[in-house]
Amino acid sequence: MSLNEDSAEEAFTFKGGMLPMTVMELGSADPERIRQQLENKLTQSPAFFQHTPVVLSVEKLGESHLALERICAVCRDHKLLPVAVRGGADPIRQSAWALGLGWFAPVEERRARPLASVEKTPAARPGDPDLATGEPADAELDAPMPEPHESAPALQAKLYRGTVRSGQQISAAHGDLVVVGAVNAGAEVLAAGNIHVYGALRGRALAGMHGNLEAGIYCRELNAELLSVAGNYKRLEDLDPQLLGASVEVHFYQQQLEIKPLS
Repeated sequence: MSLNEDSAEEAFTFKGGMLPMTVMELGSADPERIRQQLENKLTQSPAFFQHTPVVLSVEKLGESHLALERICAVCRDHKLLPVAVRGGADPIRQSAWALGLGWFAPVEERRARPLASVEKTPAARPGDPDLATGEPADAELDAPMPEPHESAPALQAKLYRGTVRSGQQISAAHGDLVVVGAVNAGAEVLAAGNIHVYGALRGRALAGMHGNLEAGIYCRELNAELLSVAGNYKRLEDLDPQLLGASVEVHFYQQQLEIKPLS
C-alpha cells in the first residue's frame, strides 16, 4: 500500500454516542388497540407525530411471539418510525432483525424513591461526590430557586437525587417529581403532577401525563429537547431563544404551552 493510500481520508468512522430516543412501552400486543390509542394521541398532540423515531419496548408483555410487523405498520401509519425493539424472547429478536430493526436487551429501569423514604443528607458542595453517581456534584445546585406558584396538591411525590443520564427514565406515576440534579440530553422525566428540576433540563420533561392540565414544569436552566403538559408539546426548536439557559416555569394556558421566567 502506498503512502498516499494509507493517508487517504476515511469514508466513515464508527463512534459511540447516546442519541435522544423515545421509548414506546407496549402494554398490549393487539395492533388494533395500539391503533386506537395512537389515533386518540394524535388528536391530543399532533406535533409529536412528526416522523419521530421510537424504540418499541415489549418487556411488559411476556410474549414469546408478537405481530411485530403489524405493530410497526400501525406506528408508521401514524408518522412514528420504529427503529428498534427492546426486550422479548429470541423469536421477537429474530423478527426485529428480519424487519431491519435493531434489538436491545431488556433493561431494568431505576425507580425513584418515594419522597418520604429519602434520608436527609447534607447539601453537596462543589467537588463533593454525587450520592447517586459518585461524580463531583455541580456547584449550580447550591443556588436558590424561586418558589413556583401554587397548584393542585399532589397525592404522592418522588425525589430523585443526582443526574438523570441519557437513556434513563424517571417517573412519578401518582404525583410530583423532584429532581435534585440535572436531566441530561436523551433522558426523560415524567410525572402525573408537576416536575421540578433543580439543575439543567436538557432532556425531555412530560408533566400531567394522565391529562392534568394544571400541572407545570419548573427548572433552573432550560435547554429541554421536549416539554409536555398533559400531552401538549413543544420541542427545542419551538422555544424562545431568549429563554434558553434561564430559570423558567411551563404551564398550559389559552390552549398552548406558556413558558416564562421564574419570578
